[in-house]
Amino acid sequence: MYQVYGIPNCNTVKKALNHLDSSGIQYEFINFKKSPPMSKQIDAWKKDFGDWPVNTKGPTFRKIKEKFELANATEKKALLKEFSSAIKRPILVKKQRAICFGYDEQVYSKLK
Repeated sequence: MYQVYGIPNCNTVKKALNHLDSSGIQYEFINFKKSPPMSKQIDAWKKDFGDWPVNTKGPTFRKIKEKFELANATEKKALLKEFSSAIKRPILVKKQRAICFGYDEQVYSKLK
């Protein structure tokens, strides 16, 4: 079973969920607004992503960009927990490993 982390009103998340639904793939959706990510999740995503899992093009990140860039690791995690819309989404997870950040049709088309 997959876990999909994101916010329901995000168009990219909607595309990903529609793909999963139309492919008959079971998943659990975790809404950042109702269940903000925990520090250890952010750490794991950072490890899987190779960098902080932020959506640098989004309006939420642009609002906190300066503060984020000046912050230490603990402060960056706190900012991402508080401003979860700044996290790149959706995050597709299987067996506690992030396998896709954002919606990549090629990755999603290979899911079973």
